Amino acid sequence: MWRLARAGAARAPGGRLTVAAAAAATAGPSGGWYERLAQSAPVHWAEEGLVALQEAAGLPWWAAIVCGAGLLRTAVTLPLAAHQSRLLAKLENLQPEIKKLAEHLRYEVSVCRKQLGWSEKVARFHFKKNLRRIITELYIRDNCHPFKATLLVWVQIPMWICVSLALRNCSVGATDSGGSKSCLTQYFLVVQEQFSAGGALWFTDLTAPDSTWILPVSLGLMNLLIVEIFASQKMEVSRFQKLATNFFRVVSVVMIPVAATVPSSMALYWLSSSFMGLSHNLLLRSPTFRRLCCIPRTKSDSDTPYRDIVSALTT
Repeated sequence: MWRLARAGAARAPGGRLTVAAAAAATAGPSGGWYERLAQSAPVHWAEEGLVALQEAAGLPWWAAIVCGAGLLRTAVTLPLAAHQSRLLAKLENLQPEIKKLAEHLRYEVSVCRKQLGWSEKVARFHFKKNLRRIITELYIRDNCHPFKATLLVWVQIPMWICVSLALRNCSVGATDSGGSKSCLTQYFLVVQEQFSAGGALWFTDLTAPDSTWILPVSLGLMNLLIVEIFASQKMEVSRFQKLATNFFRVVSVVMIPVAATVPSSMALYWLSSSFMGLSHNLLLRSPTFRRLCCIPRTKSDSDTPYRDIVSALTT
């Protein structure tokens, strides 16, 4: 039945099914921004990837979702997370040099202030201007500009959104906003039918929210654990870092009722993705794995990271 439905959908040259092509062929009047995003090409690519994975592996849909989350996290975000850790380690190792150069610059500015009669405001301006220049030169020298460390976020968040919306489309039988009985409509209805019986344990229907709240609560606890583990590695915490940590704690709690209102397929993906994120976070604490990833050793590194995490969480 599934393959017959696929045969009726739009095909690219060579006969390969493409959801994006079907969407383009049946597009109706544009809806709101959310619907336009849900029917965008990247979301349809995510749908195709999920379908291809499920068919190639022959897995039930719940297992395909879990495996898909694991593959994406391992193949895409783990290398980026290792790259981020490498940059952050370089930045941490630069701090003593920056502090030493700042002290030397402060002395030079104080000498110039006396010789040239600068006011305190002018002296402060020259100090900040030259310190920024020195720090930028150090970033270029060691190829560790802080902005590069944000690459993980710019990749991970859009990917998470696209896969979530792809699962939403498959769960609710979403089609073009015109609602016409098209090939794409049949395509999504068949996927929705498979999702309705593709779950396991207490969430047998992936199209319905988890009425037991087991998946949402597990997701919230998992995210809170990630936040606490991340917070435990900070030796000196600034006010901004405290605010950021508290913000993510609140987000982790808020995600519980949100996950309870979406299809179980989305909640399962979110939980699987968070679990892989936690696993990778712990893996990146391993001294052996950090050496394999060529992450420089820093002053804050520990030879017993897992023991330190348990100690921080239990005290």
